[in-house]
Amino acid sequence: MDLPGPIHDFLLVFLGSGLILGGLGVVLLTNPIYSAFSLGLVFVCISLFYIPSNSHFVAAAQLLIYVGAINVLIIFAVMFMNGSEYYKDFNLWTVGDGVTSVVCTSIFASLITTILDTSWYGIIWTTRSNKL
Repeated sequence: MDLPGPIHDFLLVFLGSGLILGGLGVVLLTNPIYSAFSLGLVFVCISLFYIPSNSHFVAAAQLLIYVGAINVLIIFAVMFMNGSEYYKDFNLWTVGDGVTSVVCTSIFASLITTILDTSWYGIIWTTRSNKL
């Protein structure tokens, strides 16, 4: 699909923000139904990423298989379970949550510092066509 540059950039930013917000919704929402719907948003955004690269069949297959089958199966499985069992002994913050958040934050900070400290201009990207 030949889109002008600003429209293509806006589309990528829009879909990328949808992916990030949907992924955060899957992880952070406490209600499993809302998490499943956020997962559906992630699947839709992933399938829409294929459209600008002229992969319409892959986008349609992704929508049909993941959103239409797997996400609906997850939602039905969660709805058949008794939802009150999840919230009886619900603690807002545990020690494991704190340790996990510290470890994930330190890994994220180290990745960001590595990305910012790397000189990307000296890297030569080679492909098979360059080797022939």
